[in-house]
Amino acid sequence: MKFRVLGCSGGIGGNLHTTSFLLDNDVLIDAGTGVSELSLTELSMIDHIFITHSHLDHIACIPLLIDSVGFMRTQPLTIYALAETIDALKQHIFNWKIWPDFSEIPSAQQPFMRYQEIAIGEKIILQDRAITALPANHVVPAVGYHFDSGTASLVFSGDTTTNDALWKTVNQIKNLRHMIIETAFSNSERELAILSKHLCPSLLVEELAKFTGQADIYITHLKPGEMELIMREIDSTTTRQHPKMLFNNQVFEF
Repeated sequence: MKFRVLGCSGGIGGNLHTTSFLLDNDVLIDAGTGVSELSLTELSMIDHIFITHSHLDHIACIPLLIDSVGFMRTQPLTIYALAETIDALKQHIFNWKIWPDFSEIPSAQQPFMRYQEIAIGEKIILQDRAITALPANHVVPAVGYHFDSGTASLVFSGDTTTNDALWKTVNQIKNLRHMIIETAFSNSERELAILSKHLCPSLLVEELAKFTGQADIYITHLKPGEMELIMREIDSTTTRQHPKMLFNNQVFEF
């Protein structure tokens, strides 16, 4: 698998883009503003979008993507998400008020997009690539994802806070090579992190103490304007993993 970072910020501005990753050439993981990094040809090659949750910074580009390339495709683009996330997309985005319902365009029989519900723990196999939904603990129903090439694995936490269920699963992955985990706020905003169900450096340390395996740890979803502060606070801890900041256009092959 080839996993490319299109966006990994908690906001926008300059070269900052919100969460989106490209797996090989045909799978998006979340569809934040990072999708704008792709050319029209690259957009037309995407067959699958795996969504972690319904918040705007993770879904913002889905409507524009489908509108831009739907006519170029011969099959529907499939959106994989929890039932609650699909309901939110149907009610609040693809509702003919905010955006047309592309699950009915150009016809219900041959639409530009289709939904596929997933459940926590469910594994989707796409051409020998295994993608499994992992538990996340957020203010709306949410998941993370485990990507397994058969040789090695990468885990993306999605937006989450304290989450024992995640570590119970992650600690069982024998071929884990990379883990991308969020840390949205600085330690001065710990209470806000708890309220909004995100992590700050002190909470991250508590979570990483539950990780019994070995992997390279990368930090995503840092708040714009506080990225350096958050990473300094993480660097000042004594975790054995020594997490690094994730960057746009970073590529993992596994």
